Amino acid sequence: MDLRRIKHFVVLSETLNFHRAAERLHIAQPALSVSIRKLEEELGVQLFLRASSGVTLTVSGKMVLQEAKQLLFHGEQLTEAASNSMDGTGGRLEIGFVGSAIHGLLQRLLPQFRVAYPGVELVLREGTSISIVQQLEDRSLDVGLIRVPLMTPTKATIATLEKDMFMAALPRGHALAAKGPLALAELASELFIIYSAQHPTSSAAGLHSAMMIACQTAGFTPRVAQQAVQIQTVLALVESGLGVALVPSIMKRHVSERIVYRQLIDMPEQASVGLALACMPDSESPAAVNFRKLALQVFASPQ
Repeated sequence: MDLRRIKHFVVLSETLNFHRAAERLHIAQPALSVSIRKLEEELGVQLFLRASSGVTLTVSGKMVLQEAKQLLFHGEQLTEAASNSMDGTGGRLEIGFVGSAIHGLLQRLLPQFRVAYPGVELVLREGTSISIVQQLEDRSLDVGLIRVPLMTPTKATIATLEKDMFMAALPRGHALAAKGPLALAELASELFIIYSAQHPTSSAAGLHSAMMIACQTAGFTPRVAQQAVQIQTVLALVESGLGVALVPSIMKRHVSERIVYRQLIDMPEQASVGLALACMPDSESPAAVNFRKLALQVFASPQ
């Protein structure tokens, strides 16, 4: 159904005069008459009663008018939605994020994006870094917030947002908990909760690699008490007193009465970790482009 004819009908029903309606629509009066006649033929009903003084709506015309206005409204909404999807101010944006992104990164980024682009529907999905990257590659996610280093090849482009270093997580009753900043070598005799790297594509492989580099640079190989995949699980095991752990310093925002965090004064640069934005530039939606640009802008300046 031609929405132009619907608009012609609505305007004529408001003016009840072909001449005034044609002027408002900026078309010739004969063209308006033809448009209304074709609409009546299409619907199979007479919409107007014609008279020399003007026109009046028929019973059928009055019934059609309400639906015609709704149809025009939804047509305008459809046009607006299409336009917004093209410039990234509307539509749907599906974001994958790792659990540790909830400790500040999401809180810093999402409110600013909502203010800048209130018409975009955000869908958040938690996952591991590896699963998020895989979903980016198969186009089931638009953008990812992942932990780096990522120890598996990917076609995604990765930009670090927050660079971080390890700190020590100790059970509160630990002997070293009473001290201030520690040298990593002071933990050489401790039992460690470490990140699992049983498979090269494990979501914790990057953290495992960075931790091993740090310990070996300090002159020891950690004695393993337990292994875990998620940082939150590592912290839970530390809380249980099963050992100490190296965790990204951002995790000190995970407050627990049973854990003490201590800065490490000799962490090597090559053992740095962080949170990053991952995207597929060759298939980014306009909303994803806006999200990426805003994220790089937000995290380019100190908090």
